[in-house]
Amino acid sequence: MKTNKKAALGWVMFDWANSSYSLVISTAIFPIFFLSNTDPLIQIMGIQISNASIYAYSVALAYLLISILSPVLSGIADYGGYRKTFMRFFTTTGSLGCMSLYFFDGTDKLWIGVLSFILATSSHAGSLVFYDSYLSELVPASESDKLSARGYAYGYIGSVILLCFNIWMIQSPELFGLHDSKDAARWSFFSVGIWWLGFSQFSFAWLPRDIRIHGKKLDLFHGMRELSKAWKYVNNELNCKRYLIAYFFYSAGVQTVIYLASAFATKELNFNSTELIIVILILQIVAIGGAYLFAQLSRKTNNLFIIKVMISIWVLICLLAYLVNSQFQFYFLAGLVGMVLGGIQALSRSTYSKIIPKDHPDVTCFFSFYDVIYYTSIVFGTFIFGVINQITGNMRTSVLALMIFFIIGWYFVQLVEKSAVRKS
Repeated sequence: MKTNKKAALGWVMFDWANSSYSLVISTAIFPIFFLSNTDPLIQIMGIQISNASIYAYSVALAYLLISILSPVLSGIADYGGYRKTFMRFFTTTGSLGCMSLYFFDGTDKLWIGVLSFILATSSHAGSLVFYDSYLSELVPASESDKLSARGYAYGYIGSVILLCFNIWMIQSPELFGLHDSKDAARWSFFSVGIWWLGFSQFSFAWLPRDIRIHGKKLDLFHGMRELSKAWKYVNNELNCKRYLIAYFFYSAGVQTVIYLASAFATKELNFNSTELIIVILILQIVAIGGAYLFAQLSRKTNNLFIIKVMISIWVLICLLAYLVNSQFQFYFLAGLVGMVLGGIQALSRSTYSKIIPKDHPDVTCFFSFYDVIYYTSIVFGTFIFGVINQITGNMRTSVLALMIFFIIGWYFVQLVEKSAVRKS
């Protein structure tokens, strides 16, 4: 199998395009904006809920929706050759969701903020179902770690560029003819939609074309049947099953930390917007190096060993987050998160591509199964975080509880045999 260099570039450019959502909307500016411009306690159906818990529940709901939809859509994509079509659809709806966040400016328009955020979040996740499935087709298995890490690195670089521009706009709104920083923040949400939609066109131009199967029509239930095939394979392959159980638990921890780090820093350590964005920039820049570092280390040892090392570091991060009591300490913690964030995401994806059947005609159904595990883990993690925070009123306790997810994940990775991961 030869590397398709132009298609590979198109693949990593999609990370460049869509990671602006991950950084600006899900991690940096929107969580700060949401907490700063909504009431600390909001009454919904007669129940008072903290704004941090509402944010966590919004994340959970978005991923619950896409976890239900993605297996159907990915199966249809395989069956009828509509993979790129659905990838384009979710990119468009996600971009529009980001743009519509411009109209959210406080508690009075909470419904706009929540619905637009859910649309953008679920669409972003939906597009990745089809994006991830290209990986095993573009390069040999021996190169998948490198390309996966390259995708994350492009994503980090592109998103940092846009975030720096957004910070400039927020810090100096008068230079852009804007009223104030709040107005600039709302325009930053709009800019994410433009960036995501615009740069993704390179991906749509360079990735392999959809191959339509002559005489076959779209079948809603075919997607579920294809997912069932993946489940039967996973259920009969002990190593694959163990890996996915591990992935479920440690992903629940990783993604909950990422989605709620800004809320934690704001609520527990009184970070202001500027200080918090600096923290996130540190995290993103370190993550670029971390993705490549752990990809190289995996070549010298093996993927499973390096994943266990990174999970161990995540356990330490949860413990330190519970104990941290100064902003300086949190800066160090952000660097530690950045070091393992890119690495664990990139290696998890490429390791799975080496465990599933080689040259399977319906590879998307396997990645759909993988993504459903990923999405439900986020639903699980963010919902548990929100419930614990709502009960205790203490985000530190919620973070400490995440440590259990990583310990369970480490245990199941330990059970996976090294021989299950293909070398080529």
